[in-house]
Amino acid sequence: MSTVFAIRDIPFSHPGSWFGISPVIAEGTLADDLHLVSHQNGLHAVLRFVPATAGATVTATPARLEWAHDAGRVELTYEAPDTVRLRGAGLGLAVLAAEPTLTPFSGTYLYRDPLDGALVFTNYGTGRRYRITVLTGDDIDVRGAQALGTAERGVVLGAGPWEIAVEEYAGDRPPYRPALGFDEAVKAADARFVAFADAVAPWRDGSTPAAELAAYVLWSATVAPAGFVTRPAVLMSKHWMDKVWSWDHCFNALALAPGRAQLAWDQFRIVFDHQDDAGGLPDSIAHSEVLYNFVKPPIHGWALARLRERLPDLDRAELMSAYAHLVRWTNFWLTVRRAPGEDLPHYHHGNDSGWDNATLFDPGRVVQSADLAAFLVLQTRELAALAAHLGLDHESQVWTGCADQLRAALLERLWAGDRFVARSCETGHTWSTDSLLYLMPIVLGRELPALVRTRLAERIGEHLTEHGLATERPTSGLYEDDGYWRGPIWAPSTVLIEDGLRRAGHIDLADEISVRFRALCERSGFAENFDARTGAGLRDRAYTWTASAYLILAAAHVERHRRQTPKGIPPRT
Repeated sequence: MSTVFAIRDIPFSHPGSWFGISPVIAEGTLADDLHLVSHQNGLHAVLRFVPATAGATVTATPARLEWAHDAGRVELTYEAPDTVRLRGAGLGLAVLAAEPTLTPFSGTYLYRDPLDGALVFTNYGTGRRYRITVLTGDDIDVRGAQALGTAERGVVLGAGPWEIAVEEYAGDRPPYRPALGFDEAVKAADARFVAFADAVAPWRDGSTPAAELAAYVLWSATVAPAGFVTRPAVLMSKHWMDKVWSWDHCFNALALAPGRAQLAWDQFRIVFDHQDDAGGLPDSIAHSEVLYNFVKPPIHGWALARLRERLPDLDRAELMSAYAHLVRWTNFWLTVRRAPGEDLPHYHHGNDSGWDNATLFDPGRVVQSADLAAFLVLQTRELAALAAHLGLDHESQVWTGCADQLRAALLERLWAGDRFVARSCETGHTWSTDSLLYLMPIVLGRELPALVRTRLAERIGEHLTEHGLATERPTSGLYEDDGYWRGPIWAPSTVLIEDGLRRAGHIDLADEISVRFRALCERSGFAENFDARTGAGLRDRAYTWTASAYLILAAAHVERHRRQTPKGIPPRT
């Protein structure tokens, strides 16, 4: 593939693998050298790769990572999700434990296995072993084997030629034997990525220049089931945001659905594998933890409706299971999160909304907000539609009535004549700030009265910068360039609002939002969020829901354009 990416922004990894090769060794921390960074039991930089000659240029493509210097080069590729192969010619390489100090409860220990002579690191942080097997070459220096305390531990390879394999595994395993040659491993990895990109973005053309890189971000961030991760899962990142959050996964599912149906369905269902007794979903899932201290917004009905359009072959058993879980998740909001005598449910904190520190929550945290009510209207509508599809006619009628009641309560309680407001569950007082979150009810599309739709669209336009939708109006006194949800552009808000505007009939504005966000990604990559004034990427730079948002919007753009363009006319860039 021709896709080349910056290793400082996007880690080099492979589907199924729990590790990647990256200089990012902690939140916001970049090392001088590339590391093998594992995400089992948290984020841990385990091994450090140090070329013998300083100044080597690093080039990364989906199938091959290379350090190149006038003296020679070192190449790395994945043979399997748990195994990488490295070879060098003219350039030496040291593979060193990233932590120099070993204690009884931390650090990395190195020993030579008497069984086959392989060098094995055991790492306390991950609880895994990392075995280096020398395949060719004899200019090799082993440092710190069996050393305790502080020492340099590792394997130093000379100018070569040489070749090694590095494996990550638990417990003991038979000696390593290569399954194929290095060049064959590169070709196989490349073929796997090409097949993935062709499946999820077969529509890509000159008007969608970032589609292959977006596909790589998703492909490389996928991990195999392990620990609390019950299904193949697309992490938000193989940097420090190495979890699945209970709304992020919906966008990844939608992007994958057209070409990777089972993987897409796994993304949607994975959080429901950890649904609690009250029907609540976890805040996040990682290899070794599931957090329940917050929840995330109920966008799952919105997502399921679109997934069913993309996955027409879902069988009845899967749909019945999804329906039952979605019923419990909806009833969580209508019981546990709806106070006695109240029509509308509430959030406990901004984190529950997914917009952690949005200005909507400045006057109070325990609030009724219009976005929550709107999402639940969509969710109960989807339950009604799915129940009807499954032949549960009475339940369909019940959910239709529930949706009507929620919509009426939203407009009666939280529409203040020209804007939506938030309402304190403690005092009943209402307020409004310049957060884009107040405008999220546009997701209801034509369910809203025409006057409400028009006013929301006008206000959304006030948030639109050259680069996309700012989460706080740029003229607000509370706007912050790098303020998380107090200014920066985010993928989920963009996709939800763009979709709602289309269904509300504001097509031109939806088109403009799509154009600007896609251009932003093509220029600044797939960051967690973006500076709304400059378009610079912020925070984690390899965020999968951003890549998914690009794929969702780009696919829809290409489809619309192809429908409107006579055959023989080249695509508009």
